[in-house]
Amino acid sequence: MARRNDKRSRLVTAADKLFHEQGVNTTTLANIAQLADVPLGNVYYYFKSKESIVLAVIEFRRKLIQGQFEELNTISNAKERLQSLVRQSTTLSEHTANYGDALGSLCQELGKQGGQMGDAAASLMQEIMSWCEQQFASLGKGEAAKQLAMILVSSLQGISLLSLTFKNPTYTNQQADYLVSWVDNV
Repeated sequence: MARRNDKRSRLVTAADKLFHEQGVNTTTLANIAQLADVPLGNVYYYFKSKESIVLAVIEFRRKLIQGQFEELNTISNAKERLQSLVRQSTTLSEHTANYGDALGSLCQELGKQGGQMGDAAASLMQEIMSWCEQQFASLGKGEAAKQLAMILVSSLQGISLLSLTFKNPTYTNQQADYLVSWVDNV
């Protein structure tokens, strides 16, 4: 059973990487199998369709987000939690300048397709929005918490787009510095 999970895990990890770097529509099952070092015929043992591997990648991303929030929630102050979320965006600024934000890219591409995959991807972004809203609410922002969360998340996603468009990782870092200060003054 461990070998089965190992191959499945490798396929999901490979798909996640390729979806981020090439896009879902461009990535083939053969590309995924090759990167995962799994024979193409074996892919169908683990995933009946490309859609099923996309949904597995979304679940993989959900677990990453939940782990990120568990770590952030160990910080006692909500303002510092939000600032830490912002600072995390700088750890991948070079990669973002080359490929964009992994979650944002996935949501954008699948959102155009709609259906189950689009809805599943949107639920990931909603988790981030909701977590940020909870942080602002705990800072006493009341009804403005939702709007503040939207401003923060859209700013992070927007700077990822600009960093990618202009292939400039310093945009991400500069915006993170600004947002850390913004959160401090909200």
